[in-house]
Formats: sequence, C-alpha cells, structure tokens
Amino acid sequence: MRTAPVRTILLTGVNGQVGFELRRSLQGLGRIVAADRAVFDLGDAASIRACVRSLKPDVIVNPAAYTAVDQAEADVQIARAVNALAPAVLAEEAKRLDALLVHYSTDYVFDGTGTRAYREEDATAPQNVYGATKLEGEQAVVTSGAAHFIFRTSWVYGRRGRNFLLTMQKLARERDELRIVADQIGAPTWSATIAALTASVIAQGVAQGVGSGSSIADWARERRGVYHLTSSGSTSWAGFAEAIFAEARLEHPPRVVPIPSAEYPTPARRPSNSRLDLSKLAREFGLTPPDWREALALCLGSN
Repeated sequence: MRTAPVRTILLTGVNGQVGFELRRSLQGLGRIVAADRAVFDLGDAASIRACVRSLKPDVIVNPAAYTAVDQAEADVQIARAVNALAPAVLAEEAKRLDALLVHYSTDYVFDGTGTRAYREEDATAPQNVYGATKLEGEQAVVTSGAAHFIFRTSWVYGRRGRNFLLTMQKLARERDELRIVADQIGAPTWSATIAALTASVIAQGVAQGVGSGSSIADWARERRGVYHLTSSGSTSWAGFAEAIFAEARLEHPPRVVPIPSAEYPTPARRPSNSRLDLSKLAREFGLTPPDWREALALCLGSN
C-alpha cells in the first residue's frame, strides 16, 4: 500500500484554462508531471495507459476535455473519445494503481428546467452532445471503483484560451452595442478558483496521510463522489457581460441589450438554469467558494 505524502501528480490538459492554473496551485503537494498532447493523446487509450503505467502517479488530475459545445454536435466521436472514453481509461488505471483520480464535469449534465440550484443527487438529463459525453465520463469514473472526486463546474473563464470573458473584452473594442442572452442563469467561475479549491481538497488528503501510513486514495475513498464546485451566486450571460465591462472600468463600454435564447439560436441547446448547490463541498471539505463578482474582480486585476 502507498504511503503519504503524495509523490507524483499526473496533470492532464496543462495548456487549457483550468490545467494552466492547476499547474501552479498544485505546487508543493507532490512532483507534478504536466501532460500535454506530446505526452499522451486523450483520444488514444493505449497512449493513456502507457503513460500512467510508466509514471505510477499517486494522484491523477484530469481537467482535459472537449469543450467546444456547439462543435460537439457534429464531432460526436471526438467529443466522446475525450470526454467519456479517456476518463474511463484513467479511472481504470487509477484503480489498478490505487491512485486518486480528480476529474471535472459540467452543469450541462442537467436539463436546466429546475427552479432551484441543482444538487449532486438530482436526476441528470443532458440536452446536448457535450453534456451527454461528460455525463458518460462521470459514470465511467464512478463505476470503475477508483478513489475519485468529480467536480462539476460551470461557465468557466480566465485570462487565456477561449471563453466568454475574453470574447466580451474583444467585442467591447469593436462594437457599441451587444445583444446578450439573459434567460440562462449560472455561476461564472474563474479557472483559478477551480484550481485553488482543488488544491485545497488534495492538501487536506496529504495532511491526513502524513504520519498515518495511509495513502491519499485511502482518504479519498471515504469521501469519493460527485461535488459541485463553482463560484457562489449567479447571474445571466447579460449580467456577466455588464459586470465585465463595469469591473474593467471602460471609458465607453458597449450597451448590453438583454435578449431571450430564442433570439440567439445555437447548434447545441443550453440549460436555462445552470445553478449548482455548493453545500456538499462546504460540508465535506469546509470550503466556501468566493462570490462570482469578487472572483471576476480578482481575475481582471491579476497579471
């Protein structure tokens, strides 16, 4: 049986929004092996297995995903390979190694017709290919028997990659008026918030294991499952846009015109209600995520 502290952390998707932040937040918790496509291909099960078996990590953190929601409607096979099949292989290998797997999912596993914030145990009913493949990945991780945490997040943004924040900043320089959907509600979540909270969870496992002779997988096995991890509070996409312009203190911000989803049709259907209940995260780990507006201010003030 492995003993704590953690020796090796395998981190996937290091060039993505969340992976980039995790590479920094996980420092000090173990030797980090940052895996990009040059290390292994998430669409190739054999490549994944070979990498994991070579490294023998104590913890696998998997933020890598196919996140092009609309494009996934046409690229079903690729989306499923990355979002469903790859996590299944990682979970199998984590189980074989007695390692902890930390995996990320999405609010899009729900249909968004509910009137309250969704709890982890609520019925899932994804409305698009992206959500369906992410749910399949969740189910594969759960049924593998591996020690695991699945963190569902929502409306992820940051200072790199492709996201709503960067799109709004670009459009603010080009247009005087923006028509933004106002009938979809969720919690904008800074990628750095996700990384910091993840590191806090793993650090708790490391602290519990030091001196006890137990592995982080032993600790995680008692707490394994799905958790909702987003910023606190909620807003609409239109509200998020207005907040971005206000926090950026633009001299001439574009006017935001709230519109219904019907006026902005997309290939993939989005849930109207993407709010996720965070009480389980607080109950199990004592973590209270920051309000989305506070996190946005920190993001825009960071370098």
